[in-house]
Amino acid sequence: MQPASFPLSSNSLLPSFGSNTIFSPLRFRRLFPRIAYSSSSLVPTNHYQNYRLAPTTLRSTASDSVPAPEMALTDGQDPRIARISSAIRVIPNFPKPGIMFQDITTLLLDTKAFKDTIDLFVERYRDKNISVVAGIEARGFIFGPPIALAIGAKFVPMRKPNKLPGEVISEEYSLEYGTDKMEMHVGAVQPGERALVIDDLIATGGTLSAAIKLLERVGVHVVECACVIELPELKGRERLVDKSLFVLVNAA
Repeated sequence: MQPASFPLSSNSLLPSFGSNTIFSPLRFRRLFPRIAYSSSSLVPTNHYQNYRLAPTTLRSTASDSVPAPEMALTDGQDPRIARISSAIRVIPNFPKPGIMFQDITTLLLDTKAFKDTIDLFVERYRDKNISVVAGIEARGFIFGPPIALAIGAKFVPMRKPNKLPGEVISEEYSLEYGTDKMEMHVGAVQPGERALVIDDLIATGGTLSAAIKLLERVGVHVVECACVIELPELKGRERLVDKSLFVLVNAA
């Protein structure tokens, strides 16, 4: 099965936005510091956390990162990386104008690429004495369980508020406007356990950072965070401070 592709014009440096979008010049300066602009330059202000803004082309990289801001890259060394990258499609203007949505459903339809994705994570973590794989809602629930089973670890869901039925422990984190919470069942992990935190994509890094803090509050050692895709322009890895990040594909 060949994954669908959605090419965009190479002349476009920034996504286009609808006429009724709310804009913030300050947000533009923070997100795109290297682009020259006038004081009237405008970009949307309310989509980055929920809908993951990204450029249109995926560049295949096997990324074995060191603490921010450095990132060690090994380009083209493993043919599985290219297969994974080509199986992910980018849908422009979804769910709103200006958003380039990284769609992993096509990766899940490609059984070889999906297996390659799981295998790469398993190969990295099988010998690291990890007892907890913590998956972030919702797409971390797709990749986390098969990894956990393969390395002999338990899977712990990290959920949005009021989704877990039992007693929970919560960690609040900042959004662009306001705050949100991440929750985990009390007793799901024990002090001294070693955890891997996994999600499909890192954008601003807010949810990964909250997951790390939540686990560390109960005495768990977070070994590493892992994602299939990274949007480096949003500098999410900087919010992880001293925690390393392992990524398979860089959006470029």
